[in-house]
Amino acid sequence: IMLMRIVFAIWMFLLLVGCKPNQYDPSLPPKGFANNITLKIAYTLGAIEPTLTKVAIPETIQEYKDLVYKTIDSTSLKLDIYRPKALKKDAPLIIFIHGGAWEKGKKSNVLHYLVSYAKKGYVTATIQYRLSGVTKYPAQILDVADAVQWLKQHAKEYNINVNKVAIAGGSAGAHLAMQYAYANSSNTVDSNGIPTNVQAVINIYGPSDLTTEIAKKEKRVHRLFGKTYGEAPEMYKSASPILYVNKNSPPTISFHGTLDELVPYGQSKKLHETLKSYGVPTYYHELKGWPHAMDLSAKVFSYIQYHTDIFLEKHLKL
Repeated sequence: IMLMRIVFAIWMFLLLVGCKPNQYDPSLPPKGFANNITLKIAYTLGAIEPTLTKVAIPETIQEYKDLVYKTIDSTSLKLDIYRPKALKKDAPLIIFIHGGAWEKGKKSNVLHYLVSYAKKGYVTATIQYRLSGVTKYPAQILDVADAVQWLKQHAKEYNINVNKVAIAGGSAGAHLAMQYAYANSSNTVDSNGIPTNVQAVINIYGPSDLTTEIAKKEKRVHRLFGKTYGEAPEMYKSASPILYVNKNSPPTISFHGTLDELVPYGQSKKLHETLKSYGVPTYYHELKGWPHAMDLSAKVFSYIQYHTDIFLEKHLKL
């Protein structure tokens, strides 16, 4: 009986204090949790307002679904594009890359981000890439590179401004986004004369260094490479975005929760300091008391969008 009373008291507190929808300031970090135990209780009791990830495509948005950007090993890799139907001139492009520890997930997982930013006037895209169960790294980053260049090569068809491109992702998707952006931050062009660099990075709890002790021991990282760190240390280094940061790296905004048990928030903190040391515009948002996949909370999702909007307006003006 006493346990039931305690659970009921916690539920009422969370319901009354932290969970009223649309009654918060999205510019302020949403109140987090003391530890993962209270977080799980709140989640179990339905006291965390969830982000609506399954959204309808508005009438004002044009969807281009399953466009093949590459065929390799008899597999067709596809991407989706969303843009305002009323768009008459070229607009900035935001490419969102899904997460899933490089071994699961699909491009539609980020639909809520795609639709939200298309409604704001951006062209948005999401890409499919080969997962680690299909083939090992560097296949994933090669797919990202080919998708980025396909989008730029077809810019005129979709009103894309090739000189205003942001790349974004959560978790493993953020890793691939950063890896592409920092490894292609020089003013190089592809065989068609199209620039390979992007102008902004949105990092949502992504691993930026795969040479840390935690990353070296992580089974999902082992599956990405098909080898342990001891067997292929150079591969782990070559896949660590932070080691590519230089003075030409694009402006970056990072969001990370202090309760993240999969990717320690120190990863984004160290990335922020490294970018800063090179004079690169960098913005680091540390959300106290929030875990990995924290943007599944409606409050965190709103906070991320609020500050990303400001970041994009500054570095990728519509």
